[in-house]
This record gives sequence, structure tokens and C-alpha cells, in this order.
Amino acid sequence: MARPLPAVSANRCVLVLGGTSEARALASALVSRGVRVVSSLAGRVAAPRLPEGEVRVGGFGGPAGLARWLTEHGAAAVVDATHPFAERISDSAAVASRDSGVPLLRLERPGWSQGPGDDWHWARSLPEAADLLPGLGERVFLTSGRQGLSAFAGLSRLWFLARCVDPPEPPLPPRLEILLSRGPYEVAGERELMLRHHIDVLVTKDSGGAMTEAKLVAARELGLPVVVVRRPVRPAGHTVTSVDEALIVTLEWLNR
Repeated sequence: MARPLPAVSANRCVLVLGGTSEARALASALVSRGVRVVSSLAGRVAAPRLPEGEVRVGGFGGPAGLARWLTEHGAAAVVDATHPFAERISDSAAVASRDSGVPLLRLERPGWSQGPGDDWHWARSLPEAADLLPGLGERVFLTSGRQGLSAFAGLSRLWFLARCVDPPEPPLPPRLEILLSRGPYEVAGERELMLRHHIDVLVTKDSGGAMTEAKLVAARELGLPVVVVRRPVRPAGHTVTSVDEALIVTLEWLNR
């Protein structure tokens, strides 16, 4: 039997950090239950998908600024639903929660799991991923985001197809084609893209989720090696892996 959701106290604010699909789903679920939600977006994407409720864009001025915001706005809870690789804001949220006394919940989707037929090569960072590439292939499909392309700028002998939401800034690899695109993606389309560009190695971060998982399936079907960058270590704290879990915990905190 499903666990019943608690009633909601009116006029209590929840700050949701992040522009992920999980952040948008949680904001929608809370708003539908009468909760005042403020979603904070970093502002790194030119045309982000906006969640329901109130939206603010830009930083807080570090942990002290975030703690001040939580106190001044009477926040009852803060949910860190940022991207698994958004380290700075997660660190700030942990410090701000401690200093303000506002409880912090981390909502993080599970990472991807290697399965039969996968040829994965794990790296601890993008520079380490770049070091692995010369021994794995010559035509690289980069899906690690526009902000990390500088790590591959020195690989002049390799050709890169980099898929990003917004155009990247230099330094960039000299042999580079940019594909501006936003998921979700399907396996057939990913397979066709890799074949058309003669891709022989894929690079990705362990972001998890279904929106971009199709590239891993396509790489497996084509027998391509995949370089996977591990997630950074997160501050210790209360963590859940689904929107439903986050909703239950947040509503309980609202009614304390």
C-alpha cells in the first residue's frame, strides 16, 4: 500500500536548486499541493525549461548568501536537485543548511550501470578521460557538456563531435564539429548519428537518467568503447533517488 502524503501547511517556502528534470517534476508536485516553491537556476543555459512556481536565475553569492536567502525568505526546506556534476552549488547548499538551520535534502538520480556487452573505461575527471582517448579511438563523440571541452583541446590528432545545448567557448579541440541539441534521445537516432560520423569512441559523464541513456545502448550495439567520468563525491546528508521520495520527505518537513 502506498504511503499517504501528509497535509500541507500553507505559505511555507521550499527552495529547489537545479534545472534537472527531477527538479521540475518535484516543483510541479509541490505546487499542485499548494506549496510555495522557488526554483533556482544557475543561468548557464540560454533558454532553460522553466518549472512551475517561482523562478530565480543566478547565484546566491556563495554559502553565506544562500544562508541569508533561506533565512530572509522563511524557507522551510531546501532541495538540492542539481545535476550530479554541479559540485559548487551542492557544497554551498550543505554549508548554508548548516548555518541557517534549514534542512537540506539531496535528490540525485541513480548513475548508470555497466551491463553485458558494454566496453566502459572509467575516468575520475575529464582530463583523465582525455588521457585515455588516444588508445581507444580517433573519432570521438563528446557528450560531457560544453564547459569541459577545454580538457580535450590538446588532442590535435583526434576528431571530435561535441553535442551541447549552447555553443561552447574556447579553448576547444582543433578538429571539432559542434552539434547543438537537447534530449531526450532515442537509440535509433543515436546509432544513426554515430554511424554517419564514423564514431569509434564515446565520452560521457555518469549523469544517469533515461533522457540521454540511449547513446550508451547505441554504443553497446555498435561495439564501441565508452569513457565514463565518475561522479564527484557529494557532501554527506539526507539523500533520495526519486521524485516520489523527495516529495514525501519535503512535505513531512513542511509540517514539522
